[in-house]
Amino acid sequence: MSQRFFSFLLAGAMVCALAACRHHHDEHGHHHDAEHYTAYTAHYELYAEAEPFIVGQEASLLLHLTRLTDFKPVGDANIAVLVDGKAVDAHAHAEETQGLYHIALTPQKSGHSHLSLVVGHPYATDTATFHLDVFASHEEMHHHEGHHHHHSEEEPAADGITFTKEQSWQVDFATAVVRQQPFDAVIRTTAQILPSQGDERVVTAKSSGIVVLSQPNWVEGSAVRAGQPLCTIESADMADNNMVVRLQQAAAAYEEASATYERQQKLAEDRIVSQTELDRSRSRYEEAKALYESLRRNSTGRGTQAVSPMGGFIREINVRNGSYVEAGQPLMVISQNRDLMVRAEVPPRYYPQLHHITSAHFALGDSVYTLDDLQGTLVGYGHSTEAASTLIPVTFRVRNSAGWVPGTFLTAYILTASDSEVLSVPNSGIVEEMGNHFVFVQQTPERFEKRLVTLGATDGLRTVVASGLRPGERVVTRGAALVKMAQATATLDPHAGHVHSH
Repeated sequence: MSQRFFSFLLAGAMVCALAACRHHHDEHGHHHDAEHYTAYTAHYELYAEAEPFIVGQEASLLLHLTRLTDFKPVGDANIAVLVDGKAVDAHAHAEETQGLYHIALTPQKSGHSHLSLVVGHPYATDTATFHLDVFASHEEMHHHEGHHHHHSEEEPAADGITFTKEQSWQVDFATAVVRQQPFDAVIRTTAQILPSQGDERVVTAKSSGIVVLSQPNWVEGSAVRAGQPLCTIESADMADNNMVVRLQQAAAAYEEASATYERQQKLAEDRIVSQTELDRSRSRYEEAKALYESLRRNSTGRGTQAVSPMGGFIREINVRNGSYVEAGQPLMVISQNRDLMVRAEVPPRYYPQLHHITSAHFALGDSVYTLDDLQGTLVGYGHSTEAASTLIPVTFRVRNSAGWVPGTFLTAYILTASDSEVLSVPNSGIVEEMGNHFVFVQQTPERFEKRLVTLGATDGLRTVVASGLRPGERVVTRGAALVKMAQATATLDPHAGHVHSH
């Protein structure tokens, strides 16, 4: 009996995308439960479906080949077939859908056999082995089904959720085996994003006067260049500290000191003035020159000019257009926002654990960042509570690669060393329904069991599973919400799977 397998891609709408494909059998054909075979290598997931194997009759397998790094289909692979370690004359060709391969082979002997598939691909070459039962005849197969209800390596439960490989290939999806692994102790608290001291500069007024902004539409967040004028402190109309008068006086003093110094240099050559007098003259000249050039450099003709000391953006504006300021008063704060500080505060009972901080995770909105993601480091932690607070500060320095805004609050998960080993799953693999939490345990790569679990501590990325899972079980780690949606779209057909025709 020959078979031809084919598959179709997902529809655009999500409901259609989650509707399972269905078995359709020729009304004159004979139906047998499909065998399911799954194997994992270092690089691939191989999932195959086939009808029972009978000696001397061509059997067909539909192989789904998935890359484990991103759980996407692998196309254009060469599949070599070995039975019990020996190469056999089997036909393997790729289907139209990338990742699907049709393998036809004719078993030569009954009993237990080992089917090995050698995947050849530029990405990686790997071998997967399946254990097969080959029947001597149709009668033996039917006899075995009647007495043992034969299934292959895995038997999907009738109440499982179908989510086909074609569906999972089209979305962000992944599975992983849960194992007992170290899990750091977690201190969960609130933290605030603060500017880094070395990453911002305060621009101050160099004289007293009236503020005239260089651009009336300056707002916090405006970009500035190094040396760009920010504002002018005008004092031309003021009786005291008139900048125009001061510049004129400085220019006159500079010219007089320069002329005096030049004259005394000539007199010193004739030894008419002493070296001491010449040194005093040079000192007065240099002081007058420095004052004049400083006033001239910062003067606009009506006052002094304040410029940006570096490129960045205006983080804070402390004055208004037309307001009066004193010399030394802060005008603006310029920040580059490249480095930030994250300051968390923890209760004193956690102080002994702060000696063993290993890392930290930060949650802002729906995103979670690790300290490594942000190229961050622990700056330090307080060794006593502050006067205004009963909490101990813990400070991290991070690179602002995530576009954070100083002043924002976030959730911090401070990790401290622990010797405990527990089962944990990524938070993306957990779904919540009416206060209960579930994960989807894989029965086959296309069939999943919705499992109630009890959760423990979380570090923002992973959560401890206190009960409901066993080591070695494989669970959905990405795309759990889509599997949940597939459950809602399930129909009454108990044989949800692929389309087959004879």
